[in-house]
Amino acid sequence: MTNEKMVTAITSMEDDFAKWYTDIVKKADLIDYSSVRGCMILRPYGYAIWELIQKQLDERFKATGHENVYMPMFIPESLLQKEKDHVEGFAPEVAWVTHGGDEKLSERLCVRPTSETLFCEHYANIVQSYRDLPKLYNQWCSVVRWEKTTRPFLRSLEFLWQEGHTVHATAEEAEKETIQQLNEYADFCEKVLAMPVIKGQKTDKEKFAGAHSTYTIESLMHDGKALQSGTSHNFGDGFAKAFGIQYTDKNNKLQYVHETSWGVSTRLIGGLIMVHSDNDGLVLPPKVAPIQAIIIPIMQHKEGVLDKAEEIKNELSKICRVRIDSSDKSPGWKYSEYEMKGVPIRIEIGPRDIEKNQAVLVRRDTREKITANLSNITEEISNLLCKIQRELLEKALKHRKSKTSKANNMTEFKEILETNQGFIKAMWCGSEECENAVKEETGATARCVPFEQEHIGDTCVCCQKPAKKMVIWGKAY
Repeated sequence: MTNEKMVTAITSMEDDFAKWYTDIVKKADLIDYSSVRGCMILRPYGYAIWELIQKQLDERFKATGHENVYMPMFIPESLLQKEKDHVEGFAPEVAWVTHGGDEKLSERLCVRPTSETLFCEHYANIVQSYRDLPKLYNQWCSVVRWEKTTRPFLRSLEFLWQEGHTVHATAEEAEKETIQQLNEYADFCEKVLAMPVIKGQKTDKEKFAGAHSTYTIESLMHDGKALQSGTSHNFGDGFAKAFGIQYTDKNNKLQYVHETSWGVSTRLIGGLIMVHSDNDGLVLPPKVAPIQAIIIPIMQHKEGVLDKAEEIKNELSKICRVRIDSSDKSPGWKYSEYEMKGVPIRIEIGPRDIEKNQAVLVRRDTREKITANLSNITEEISNLLCKIQRELLEKALKHRKSKTSKANNMTEFKEILETNQGFIKAMWCGSEECENAVKEETGATARCVPFEQEHIGDTCVCCQKPAKKMVIWGKAY
């Protein structure tokens, strides 16, 4: 197979964005489909990306005092029913276990769609005094939601994630925690995933079932659709009252705790693909690339070529994740294969390069070729990885800016969706009727009420009555 054939094997994103996305997740060896509808097999390369995300997020959580725990994957139906809004919100997505072996269970067990109720039950058992607070817990696990339509990473029946669940003595502490974790997610997305996000609050219609308030980070994909990339919820004392989570304060009075919940999932990998990748395959920011540099020996049968490649690898392994491909595939095949996998830097080394004490570096994101002296290749690669990381974020920010528009009325709103689909900044009166009307007429939803407010106008984009807030609207995954 030629280099050209491997490249044209990917459907162009301009022709069919959904097919382009599916082609990449399959051909970059991120996933395979399983015999269970809507469930994916995370292949080693795809799982390695998740491990890098998990490792770096976990370090951040622990640095802010959080501890990892693990809860059961089954929830008794009676426990799930304790918080009315919560169970109603998740009811359509719940998978139920009705039998154990040949015997019918006396009570159905829910396969966790999320673990609020389990954490609440546990906190009710272990929190007695103000001295027990706060409890800052997080768990890494999988959850199951019986989605009608699925797409790898973006929406699947089972997916991997982390869910933080914390309890605090006061409403102020809980709110501080909720915002702190949202900021942590935003910082991670921008500095590690090179994926710019907008921080804001969900409308009451869009907030998490049972939450007092929900905050979100929203990112924009290549095709102008939004992706909810992480959420942080302040539950207030609603769950505490439903589950009887009380503590004795310093004045020996019983008080209800204030609770938070926050999470991100393997959906972030879907976001990575749709923000950075191109028609030749995956493009990965260096900080989450399982292989940051791949060494391709040219004319490797010639004496000294593989030895020099090994020497370079040993030197570079001190500063990055590096591999050599010394297989008997042709160099052209290898170039195409690692472009498909999104490896940030390709290092070409052959007899002529060795004579000149140099190597050719090729950037995956821009295809730029750089001749590097072998004497300082470690410094060259280190600087180039930082440059690629920085420029991927700059490129994504530039794309988001070009796809962000302002609308003063529904005519402008619809025209933007037709000509330059992306984020739309528009004023809102605060009524759910208008929020529903916008969705019904255009398919766009209120992504968030951004923390950074702008004054677009005085009237609501829908009803033209006095506006209260500027909202980011858009069609979403």
